[in-house]
Amino acid sequence: MTPARPVADEPGRTYTLLGPDGRPYPSPTPGTLGEHRRGRLYGRLDCPSALRAIARGHYVGHRVFFADETTAIAAGYRPCAVCLPAEYARWKANREGITTS
Repeated sequence: MTPARPVADEPGRTYTLLGPDGRPYPSPTPGTLGEHRRGRLYGRLDCPSALRAIARGHYVGHRVFFADETTAIAAGYRPCAVCLPAEYARWKANREGITTS
């Protein structure tokens, strides 16, 4: 299976990432997190759920990338429940007004 996104820098390559304002910008460094624009969620590039969707031919046209989690959150995205379960649990608890340690 071909990866949806290179994981290592490729000399001379430019990657398109989303900034905290949700707008795309060119970057010489690839993103560390892949996201689904329609679902407004972010996760690891090796997320099993995302890789299954990509293998079925879905998701790719709506995929966006962020440099880091802080930027993804600032842009209004939420963590993936599959590959980032602890982050998702915190997000869900905060959304429901439950305090967590």
